[in-house]
Amino acid sequence: MNKLDLTHLLSSNPYPGRGIVLGRSADGKFAVAAYFIMGRSENSRNRVFTVTEDGIRTEAHDPSKMTDPSLIIYHPVREVGRGLVVTNGDQTDTVRDGLLAGKTFASALHTREFEPDAPNYTPRISGLLSPDGSFKLSILKSADGDPSCCHRYFYTYDHPLAGEGRFIHTYMGDGSPLPSFEGEPERVVLDAPSAEALADQMWNALNPDNKVSLFVRYISLEDGTYTQVIRNKF
Repeated sequence: MNKLDLTHLLSSNPYPGRGIVLGRSADGKFAVAAYFIMGRSENSRNRVFTVTEDGIRTEAHDPSKMTDPSLIIYHPVREVGRGLVVTNGDQTDTVRDGLLAGKTFASALHTREFEPDAPNYTPRISGLLSPDGSFKLSILKSADGDPSCCHRYFYTYDHPLAGEGRFIHTYMGDGSPLPSFEGEPERVVLDAPSAEALADQMWNALNPDNKVSLFVRYISLEDGTYTQVIRNKF
Protein backbone atom coordinates (compact mmCIF):
# COMPACT_ATOMS: atom_id res chain seq x y z
CA MET A 1 0.00 0.00 0.00
CA ASN A 2 1.51 3.31 -1.08
CA LYS A 3 1.61 6.26 1.29
CA LEU A 4 -0.97 8.86 0.31
CA ASP A 5 -1.00 12.61 0.74
CA LEU A 6 -3.42 13.46 3.55
CA THR A 7 -4.01 16.98 2.28
CA HIS A 8 -5.00 15.67 -1.14
CA LEU A 9 -7.31 13.03 0.34
CA LEU A 10 -9.13 15.69 2.35
CA SER A 11 -9.28 18.39 -0.32
CA SER A 12 -10.47 15.99 -3.03
CA ASN A 13 -13.37 14.64 -0.96
CA PRO A 14 -16.16 17.14 -0.25
CA TYR A 15 -17.66 14.95 2.45
CA PRO A 16 -15.53 12.32 4.20
CA GLY A 17 -17.84 12.83 7.20
CA ARG A 18 -15.93 12.16 10.41
CA GLY A 19 -12.33 11.02 10.33
CA ILE A 20 -9.58 9.62 12.56
CA VAL A 21 -5.84 9.81 11.90
CA LEU A 22 -3.39 7.93 14.15
CA GLY A 23 0.34 7.57 13.59
CA ARG A 24 3.84 8.83 14.39
CA SER A 25 5.57 12.13 13.67
CA ALA A 26 8.34 12.36 11.07
CA ASP A 27 11.03 12.68 13.74
CA GLY A 28 9.70 9.59 15.50
CA LYS A 29 9.35 11.41 18.82
CA PHE A 30 5.58 11.85 18.97
CA ALA A 31 2.46 9.75 18.67
CA VAL A 32 -0.08 11.62 16.56
CA ALA A 33 -3.87 11.67 16.90
CA ALA A 34 -6.36 13.72 14.92
CA TYR A 35 -10.14 13.72 14.69
CA PHE A 36 -12.51 15.91 12.66
CA ILE A 37 -16.24 16.25 12.15
CA MET A 38 -18.23 17.63 9.25
CA GLY A 39 -21.91 18.36 8.75
CA ARG A 40 -24.49 18.92 6.03
CA SER A 41 -27.53 19.82 8.15
CA GLU A 42 -27.88 22.88 10.39
CA ASN A 43 -28.10 20.56 13.40
CA SER A 44 -24.82 18.82 12.54
CA ARG A 45 -23.03 22.06 11.77
CA ASN A 46 -24.17 23.68 15.02
CA ARG A 47 -21.32 22.14 17.04
CA VAL A 48 -17.95 22.91 18.56
CA PHE A 49 -15.24 20.89 20.31
CA THR A 50 -14.64 21.84 23.94
CA VAL A 51 -11.91 20.61 26.28
CA THR A 52 -12.81 18.26 29.14
CA GLU A 53 -10.77 16.89 32.02
CA ASP A 54 -9.80 13.78 30.06
CA GLY A 55 -10.24 14.78 26.42
CA ILE A 56 -12.84 16.67 24.42
CA ARG A 57 -16.58 16.63 23.81
CA THR A 58 -18.95 18.07 21.24
CA GLU A 59 -21.33 20.80 22.32
CA ALA A 60 -23.96 22.92 20.60
CA HIS A 61 -22.60 26.23 19.37
CA ASP A 62 -26.09 27.70 19.75
CA PRO A 63 -28.17 25.54 22.14
CA SER A 64 -31.39 27.21 20.95
CA LYS A 65 -30.86 25.70 17.49
CA MET A 66 -30.13 22.14 18.64
CA THR A 67 -33.01 19.94 17.46
CA ASP A 68 -31.71 16.43 18.16
CA PRO A 69 -28.61 15.76 20.29
CA SER A 70 -28.54 12.02 19.64
CA LEU A 71 -25.55 10.85 17.58
CA ILE A 72 -23.95 14.30 17.47
CA ILE A 73 -23.26 15.13 21.15
CA TYR A 74 -20.62 12.82 22.64
CA HIS A 75 -16.99 12.55 23.83
CA PRO A 76 -14.83 11.94 20.73
CA VAL A 77 -11.60 11.73 22.75
CA ARG A 78 -11.00 10.31 26.23
CA GLU A 79 -7.83 9.31 28.04
CA VAL A 80 -7.44 5.89 29.66
CA GLY A 81 -4.29 6.04 31.73
CA ARG A 82 -1.68 7.16 29.22
CA GLY A 83 -3.69 5.71 26.36
CA LEU A 84 -6.12 7.64 24.18
CA VAL A 85 -9.50 6.54 22.82
CA VAL A 86 -10.74 8.38 19.71
CA THR A 87 -14.11 7.61 18.10
CA ASN A 88 -16.94 9.18 16.15
CA GLY A 89 -19.65 8.53 18.73
CA ASP A 90 -20.60 7.54 22.23
CA GLN A 91 -18.69 4.28 21.77
CA THR A 92 -15.75 6.29 23.14
CA ASP A 93 -17.29 5.65 26.54
CA THR A 94 -17.95 2.00 25.66
CA VAL A 95 -14.27 1.45 24.85
CA ARG A 96 -13.01 3.44 27.83
CA ASP A 97 -15.28 1.68 30.30
CA GLY A 98 -14.46 -1.69 28.76
CA LEU A 99 -10.72 -1.14 29.05
CA LEU A 100 -11.09 -0.08 32.68
CA ALA A 101 -13.06 -3.28 33.31
CA GLY A 102 -10.33 -5.43 31.79
CA LYS A 103 -11.86 -5.93 28.35
CA THR A 104 -10.00 -5.53 25.07
CA PHE A 105 -10.62 -2.84 22.47
CA ALA A 106 -12.28 -5.41 20.21
CA SER A 107 -14.42 -7.09 22.86
CA ALA A 108 -15.76 -3.73 24.02
CA LEU A 109 -16.74 -2.80 20.46
CA HIS A 110 -18.45 -6.14 19.89
CA THR A 111 -21.26 -4.75 22.04
CA ARG A 112 -21.90 -1.96 19.49
CA GLU A 113 -22.76 -1.64 15.81
CA PHE A 114 -23.24 1.07 13.16
CA GLU A 115 -25.36 4.12 13.91
CA PRO A 116 -29.16 3.79 13.58
CA ASP A 117 -29.47 6.69 11.13
CA ALA A 118 -31.28 5.05 8.20
CA PRO A 119 -30.72 5.09 5.28
CA ASN A 120 -27.04 5.98 5.83
CA TYR A 121 -26.31 3.59 8.72
CA THR A 122 -23.17 5.60 9.41
CA PRO A 123 -20.20 3.40 10.37
CA ARG A 124 -18.78 3.65 13.86
CA ILE A 125 -15.05 4.30 13.55
CA SER A 126 -12.82 3.95 16.61
CA GLY A 127 -9.15 4.13 17.52
CA LEU A 128 -6.96 3.33 20.51
CA LEU A 129 -3.52 4.94 20.78
CA SER A 130 -1.20 3.25 23.30
CA PRO A 131 1.59 4.95 25.31
CA ASP A 132 4.28 3.26 23.19
CA GLY A 133 2.79 4.71 20.00
CA SER A 134 1.22 1.49 18.73
CA PHE A 135 -2.44 1.79 17.83
CA LYS A 136 -5.61 0.01 16.80
CA LEU A 137 -8.43 1.07 14.49
CA SER A 138 -11.90 -0.34 13.92
CA ILE A 139 -14.93 0.19 11.74
CA LEU A 140 -18.39 -1.26 12.37
CA LYS A 141 -20.59 -0.97 9.28
CA SER A 142 -23.76 -2.33 7.75
CA ALA A 143 -23.67 -4.90 4.96
CA ASP A 144 -23.85 -2.50 2.02
CA GLY A 145 -26.73 -0.64 3.65
CA ASP A 146 -28.53 -3.71 4.95
CA PRO A 147 -29.02 -3.15 8.70
CA SER A 148 -29.72 -6.82 9.39
CA CYS A 149 -25.97 -7.53 9.29
CA CYS A 150 -23.05 -5.75 10.94
CA HIS A 151 -19.55 -6.15 9.53
CA ARG A 152 -16.77 -5.61 12.08
CA TYR A 153 -13.20 -4.84 11.04
CA PHE A 154 -10.22 -4.43 13.38
CA TYR A 155 -6.70 -3.34 12.50
CA THR A 156 -3.60 -3.38 14.72
CA TYR A 157 -0.44 -1.36 14.03
CA ASP A 158 2.56 -2.31 16.15
CA HIS A 159 5.78 -0.27 15.93
CA PRO A 160 4.37 2.40 13.56
CA LEU A 161 6.93 3.89 11.21
CA ALA A 162 8.03 7.50 11.66
CA GLY A 163 6.31 9.96 9.36
CA GLU A 164 3.24 7.93 8.56
CA GLY A 165 -0.21 7.19 9.90
CA ARG A 166 -3.51 5.57 9.07
CA PHE A 167 -6.64 7.48 8.13
CA ILE A 168 -10.17 6.09 8.42
CA HIS A 169 -13.36 8.05 7.81
CA THR A 170 -17.07 7.38 7.73
CA TYR A 171 -17.92 8.10 4.08
CA MET A 172 -16.26 7.64 0.71
CA GLY A 173 -17.83 10.94 -0.36
CA ASP A 174 -21.13 12.79 -0.61
CA GLY A 175 -24.31 11.05 -1.76
CA SER A 176 -27.78 9.91 -0.84
CA PRO A 177 -27.53 7.62 0.97
CA LEU A 178 -23.98 8.41 2.01
CA PRO A 179 -21.55 5.68 0.84
CA SER A 180 -19.72 4.04 3.76
CA PHE A 181 -15.95 3.87 3.92
CA GLU A 182 -14.46 0.83 2.16
CA GLY A 183 -11.17 -1.02 2.43
CA GLU A 184 -8.28 -0.79 4.87
CA PRO A 185 -7.49 2.46 6.70
CA GLU A 186 -5.53 4.63 4.28
CA ARG A 187 -1.76 4.87 4.76
CA VAL A 188 -0.87 8.57 4.83
CA VAL A 189 2.23 10.74 5.15
CA LEU A 190 2.59 12.60 8.46
CA ASP A 191 5.32 15.17 7.84
CA ALA A 192 3.96 18.09 9.88
CA PRO A 193 6.51 18.99 12.60
CA SER A 194 3.91 19.96 15.23
CA ALA A 195 0.27 19.70 16.24
CA GLU A 196 -0.26 23.27 15.06
CA ALA A 197 1.23 22.51 11.65
CA LEU A 198 -0.88 19.37 11.16
CA ALA A 199 -3.99 21.24 12.28
CA ASP A 200 -3.28 23.94 9.69
CA GLN A 201 -2.71 21.31 7.02
CA MET A 202 -5.92 19.42 7.73
CA TRP A 203 -8.20 22.37 8.49
CA ASN A 204 -7.24 24.19 5.30
CA ALA A 205 -7.83 21.04 3.24
CA LEU A 206 -11.29 20.21 4.61
CA ASN A 207 -14.27 21.40 2.58
CA PRO A 208 -15.03 24.95 3.79
CA ASP A 209 -18.81 24.52 3.63
CA ASN A 210 -18.96 21.18 5.47
CA LYS A 211 -16.11 21.27 8.00
CA VAL A 212 -17.16 21.81 11.61
CA SER A 213 -14.38 21.01 14.11
CA LEU A 214 -10.89 19.50 14.29
CA PHE A 215 -8.73 18.09 17.11
CA VAL A 216 -5.00 17.31 16.85
CA ARG A 217 -2.68 16.03 19.58
CA TYR A 218 1.09 15.31 19.51
CA ILE A 219 2.10 13.08 22.45
CA SER A 220 5.72 12.68 23.52
CA LEU A 221 6.70 9.01 23.43
CA GLU A 222 9.35 9.76 26.04
CA ASP A 223 7.26 11.17 28.85
CA GLY A 224 3.61 11.34 27.72
CA THR A 225 3.35 15.13 27.71
CA TYR A 226 1.44 16.57 24.79
CA THR A 227 0.42 19.62 22.81
CA GLN A 228 -2.99 19.83 21.24
CA VAL A 229 -4.91 22.11 18.92
CA ILE A 230 -8.65 22.54 18.48
CA ARG A 231 -10.21 24.32 15.52
CA ASN A 232 -13.90 25.21 15.41
CA LYS A 233 -15.70 26.82 12.48
CA PHE A 234 -17.87 28.73 14.96
